[in-house]
Amino acid sequence: MTTNTKTLLTIKTEKTLKQAAQEVAGELGFSLGTLVNALLKQFVRNREVNISAEYRPTPELIASIREVEEELAKGLLPKAVPLEQLIKELNS
Repeated sequence: MTTNTKTLLTIKTEKTLKQAAQEVAGELGFSLGTLVNALLKQFVRNREVNISAEYRPTPELIASIREVEEELAKGLLPKAVPLEQLIKELNS
């Protein structure tokens, strides 16, 4: 027979950060509590903290890049010009 060995962990964080974390966790199918417990278990198991600064573009940015690439492939965008020519055109 197992006993309930759970305890309450109280932390202070910004309200907007908590809300954003709850939204992201929810999008991934987790509660914020489940996510925090998984991170704590990983921390204890590995005795390390991994903080990633890896940039991940948003879906909107990826869509915009694809749109520009398509326009470029179709020749709908102006060709690049040397800086001197651009300055001359801007000043005329």
